[in-house]
Amino acid sequence: MNLANRITIARIFLVPVVMFFLLVHYNFGRVSLAGHVLTVNEIVAALIFVVAASTDGLDGYIARKRRIVTNFGKFLDPLADKLLISAVLISLVEMHRVEAWEAIVIISREFAVTGLRLVAAAEGTVIAASRMGKLKTVTQIVAVVALMMNNLPFAYVGIPVAAWIMYLAVLITVISGIDYFVKNRHVIGFGKT
Repeated sequence: MNLANRITIARIFLVPVVMFFLLVHYNFGRVSLAGHVLTVNEIVAALIFVVAASTDGLDGYIARKRRIVTNFGKFLDPLADKLLISAVLISLVEMHRVEAWEAIVIISREFAVTGLRLVAAAEGTVIAASRMGKLKTVTQIVAVVALMMNNLPFAYVGIPVAAWIMYLAVLITVISGIDYFVKNRHVIGFGKT
């Protein structure tokens, strides 16, 4: 197994670590900033999430630079992203920081595109991440971090920036899902003559 794939697997193993700090009921301390309370647990969870999310670009960079891009990596990399984002979104719904419908739209798109990839793989085709898919991932990561940090520092001035970024992430998620299906419609039998 090459280095890029090991980094991707490490990202998967960081998912339960993020979940532990985000959802643990033991309080390691609180930070109160202008009436907005964050637990130390949430700050640690956000930092680990950022580290895990940043490995997405790192593993891809290493794979391309060393010319070790594999079909396994092309399949595993998006799966690791989906696991990380889905787990945190569900947690944020439980914490009342994300609306359930937003999480459902994002996770549904992830299942749909994963299904498309599985059908393509059965036909011997690998669907790599598109630019729109990468933009979707970045937007989701930014939205999730903003929500994990309870909209700080924008909460000071009462501007719901985290919520706005989340709406943008949902929109880009839907557009990128449509983009995958339109570009790969031949995989599911549409566009064949």
